[in-house]
Amino acid sequence: MLISTTMQETAGTRTKETNNDQANLLQQLTTESHNEASQGLDTKSALEIARIINHEDAKVAAAVKKAIPEIAAVIDEVARSLRDGGRLIYIGAGSSGRIAALDASECPPTYSTAPGQVQYIMAGGPKALASAVEVNEDSEELGQRDVARRRPTRKDVIVGVSASGRTPYVVAAVAYARARGARTAAVTCNQGTPLAAAADTTIVAEVGAEVVSGSTRMKAASAQKMILNMITTGAMTRLGYVYENLMVNVHMQNSKLVERGIRILMRACNIDRSVAVETIKSAGRSVPVALVMLKARVDKPEAVRRLAKSDGNVRLAIEDTVLEL
Repeated sequence: MLISTTMQETAGTRTKETNNDQANLLQQLTTESHNEASQGLDTKSALEIARIINHEDAKVAAAVKKAIPEIAAVIDEVARSLRDGGRLIYIGAGSSGRIAALDASECPPTYSTAPGQVQYIMAGGPKALASAVEVNEDSEELGQRDVARRRPTRKDVIVGVSASGRTPYVVAAVAYARARGARTAAVTCNQGTPLAAAADTTIVAEVGAEVVSGSTRMKAASAQKMILNMITTGAMTRLGYVYENLMVNVHMQNSKLVERGIRILMRACNIDRSVAVETIKSAGRSVPVALVMLKARVDKPEAVRRLAKSDGNVRLAIEDTVLEL
């Protein structure tokens, strides 16, 4: 009985120490700190609350701006990876994971990427997108297991997304992928975090304390959304899936996107609607093929050949040159 009691006391002491360590770590995170600007928020009118939130949100773009060099480095890594047959795989939990899932899921309709090219791994699986399964984010084992199932290689870029930068699931997954030779990046809102130590490149947007203390679905989430938008938009643009500033690789799967494709061709080539519609039809409903046909004054087979030669880069296909990154 004495041994059992001693063991229980020792276990209890360790638990208290662990809890104290966790509390100290949280206190050091700027995303968990107290925001004086929103003090007494619960006593404010709706108009005052909206103004306070808006004032704090205005700080997000400035925080992201400071990380532009690192963002640019990741853009080039992702572009090279996708060009060489690799993948961009986001890993996240909670709000960060949902933002990553949103960015990944919007790449196929926007740029006609294959579903496997830009992926996401969410702590708790797809069901966690709609319902909170936050307990999974504390498991290093699950993080390693989930990323291992995707078999990361040196061709891939793995991006861990975590506002705190200390989510065990994300940190372990990124560390595992890096050990397997994948290029890794961290997107976080705090300096000097375990996630930063686990990744090759770290993008930090220090947005500071949230209006509602610790609610990182607010400024931190906005910053992460901006950064992920920049990564995929930048990479797809570098790959030539954007011509000028037009979404020329749009996947025309519904009436809205068909109309968008027609308007893109009209604008890019300064032609009327009837010519755009006819050219898109003869191009097999492919805006890039139609654009190359019109700009380079070539037939469909030649346009297809040029696009294959340039790895889908529309501008280089028009100029008949080769993509280099």
